[in-house]
Amino acid sequence: MEKLSTNKIEESLTTLKGWSLKEGMIEKTFTFKDFKEAFSTMTRIAFECEQQNHHPNWENVYNNLTIKLSTHDAGGVTQKDIDLAQTIENIVNK
Repeated sequence: MEKLSTNKIEESLTTLKGWSLKEGMIEKTFTFKDFKEAFSTMTRIAFECEQQNHHPNWENVYNNLTIKLSTHDAGGVTQKDIDLAQTIENIVNK
């Protein structure tokens, strides 16, 4: 998969509220009601990641979940990352 230009990434992020480009990855921090809600959401996201064969860098501290996406094989952000970010948004916003 081809690495996207900075302009293309920024254009794609206009449809992904709260996501930003930092250090060659797109990222967002989500805040949930409590740890249980954060962890159950992570579990739902994990099943989608496995189905898409694309896995995030993430960190969970109590009710906060930070997700960072890039395609390691391409050396940066690709359409796979944009697609996964949209999937994550759909899961979180259900």
